[in-house]
Amino acid sequence: MILPLESRCMPELVILWTDALIFLLLVLAVGFGLLASRREHLRTPWRQVARSRIGMGALVVLSFYVLIGLLDSIHYLPADNGEPGAGSAEVLSVFDWMVTPIRTRQEKSYSAPLATHLYAKESIELADGRTSRAYPRLKYGGAHLQDPTADWATDLLAHIVRGVLIGLLGWALIASLLVWQLARRQAVGFRAMLLQILAFDTQVPWRTLLITLGVVLLLGFVAFTLGSSYHLLGTDKVGEDVFYQALKSIRTGLLIGTLTTLVMLPAAILLGIMAGYFRGWVDDLIQYSYTTLNSIPGVLLIAAAILMMQIYISNHEADFASLTERADLRLLFLCIILGVTSWTGLCRLLRGETFKLRELEYVQAAQAFGVGHFTIIGRHILPNVLHIVLITLVLDFSGLVLAEAVLSYINIGVDPTMNSWGNMINSARLEMAREPIVWWSLVAALFFMFTLVLAANLFSDVVRDAFDPRLRNSR
Repeated sequence: MILPLESRCMPELVILWTDALIFLLLVLAVGFGLLASRREHLRTPWRQVARSRIGMGALVVLSFYVLIGLLDSIHYLPADNGEPGAGSAEVLSVFDWMVTPIRTRQEKSYSAPLATHLYAKESIELADGRTSRAYPRLKYGGAHLQDPTADWATDLLAHIVRGVLIGLLGWALIASLLVWQLARRQAVGFRAMLLQILAFDTQVPWRTLLITLGVVLLLGFVAFTLGSSYHLLGTDKVGEDVFYQALKSIRTGLLIGTLTTLVMLPAAILLGIMAGYFRGWVDDLIQYSYTTLNSIPGVLLIAAAILMMQIYISNHEADFASLTERADLRLLFLCIILGVTSWTGLCRLLRGETFKLRELEYVQAAQAFGVGHFTIIGRHILPNVLHIVLITLVLDFSGLVLAEAVLSYINIGVDPTMNSWGNMINSARLEMAREPIVWWSLVAALFFMFTLVLAANLFSDVVRDAFDPRLRNSR
């Protein structure tokens, strides 16, 4: 939905449904963090997560993805400066504004990563009127070079050195502020605190965190320095920058993993605990419901739901102010369908755990004293199954990110106009059959998706070890 303003002399804020939900999820995460900081039984496992080198390294990488996703979730319509028709009807985001040089430079067709010429030969008319088959120069990639053959390698090295220097400067500034803050908190000198961090003599592995942050900053600044003058990961069939597409796909992957969680969590927790606590006909009814749902092939259910959504959008085109809103509604509907089909596993786990907790002495004593059922559930059952909820959520996140890629590959995922790794992989099918092969779209999508899923899996393993009572008790 677009917030109406009297004029477009200023950028006009656009709030999409997924934008509102992802910031709601962010507020809930902050609220849970504040709650955990006041409860010792929740604070202790998170302390263990903070002491893990693997966990902190993975958290830095995940934070990089989350930051891009949040910046890409603040949308607006550009200003028209008071001139009708001067503004763009395209809905942009803060991230789009930050990477404007990469976003707006569109070539004629395919070009290889860091290339200065198109990937295929074309007929070029020479000055004397003859035609020749050659590789035309790119309009933007390496356009500043007078002689690409002689100057390309030197210019590339200069951009890399510039990016490394900027990254090192930014990393040194952040590291200095962190060391200074830690030294101030522990009432020690800056040099003493720095030596403790370098010697791993701190509870939190700050050295691992800083090293990972340094690598991310170096790669990021080198990538954007090269991307400002070249197409870092090449261009696709219509000449759009593949590096920009891969970065824009981060928001889609995060939304699939997080909003689906927001949809499935209430039903899984409520029905799972009710089935295990009340038993009897309540348990039978809930079991029948999720068993019936599990008997329906998930792909067929998702395909049918997406087809109905496409028909609705086609019949109500006037209800959508832009293509972005239409694609956003389809993404939201996909998250809802994935949530409806994925809550049953967590529900079954919570049902079994509640069966066990219901027979413990303190729950039996509360029932004997006449304490209400929902009070018992809120005070004694729910806090003792939170570890299962957290473990399941972090483990399912990676699966949901991969599910989007698979569904988009078979054309029942997100809207084709929306940037996603699944759409990039889907479009790369025909490109792999070309001669010569256009490989960079597929490699870019797989690299960014692999990095996110790997970091999420490493972090989820640390969270699982910290919150699993059996592992915690054995230690």
